[in-house]
Amino acid sequence: MADQKIWMITGVSGGLGRALAREVAEQGDVVIGTLRRSDQLLEFEKLVPGRTFAAQLEVNDHKHHDRVIQRIMDEFGRIDVLVNNAGYGLFGAIEEVSMEEARNQMETNFFSVLALTQAVLPIMRNQRSGNIVQISSMAGFRSSAGMGLYNASKFALEGFSEALNLETAPLNIHVTIVEPGPFRTEWAGPSSARAARVIPDYAKTAHMVIDRVTGYSGEQPGDPVKAAKAIIQAVRNVKPPLRLPLGQAALDAIWTKLRSVEKNIVDWEEVSVNTSFDED
Repeated sequence: MADQKIWMITGVSGGLGRALAREVAEQGDVVIGTLRRSDQLLEFEKLVPGRTFAAQLEVNDHKHHDRVIQRIMDEFGRIDVLVNNAGYGLFGAIEEVSMEEARNQMETNFFSVLALTQAVLPIMRNQRSGNIVQISSMAGFRSSAGMGLYNASKFALEGFSEALNLETAPLNIHVTIVEPGPFRTEWAGPSSARAARVIPDYAKTAHMVIDRVTGYSGEQPGDPVKAAKAIIQAVRNVKPPLRLPLGQAALDAIWTKLRSVEKNIVDWEEVSVNTSFDED
């Protein structure tokens, strides 16, 4: 197919990454999916034979990024779509999270994404085309008690992605930040992490939110297959959106945040503007 695209998707062992890889391949494009363990590779290649190809990669091992990217270039000659999907959620009140836990969260959800994005950009610049899809979260736009470091990692992701979009738009490289709400994956279950320290004073704030989010793991309303179809639709659009919230919960959270920010700014506008030097 002349219009067949080459997709690189990180973290395809399950959840949204696996659903997206399958849907992309079944719609006729080629997917190179990254997985951490060697025993996962063959299974992924059997997903849609001839269109799903596996590459072993620990996304935090930056020195191996170029090796995987070079293999894709050697075999397919281009990369049309990069999907930075690999990541995890860290639960814990701000005071409970250790520096090591915080750094690990930022390494996976922010620095690995930054490194892979930087590694693929020269290829897309040379092509004068490409799509970079950053899998963020509604938590990348609105914070929640008990998820502060996860929020921070996704806020950082969204911040550099907004700037990247401004820098690459004239080069015909599109950036889309995907902001899912609760989808039926293992994100809030086995794929998540919990701060080792527990402080009882946060029982009615952070812990209550954590218990609610983790308690309905496996019962979330979002369908990963429908999310995958929405992402593909956005990528294939002539003008892909900068932001793509997914699910009613994500839309509600974003609208609530926007209204709250607007009210805050209006309420304090007089104080905010009265900070310049007095003119003679």
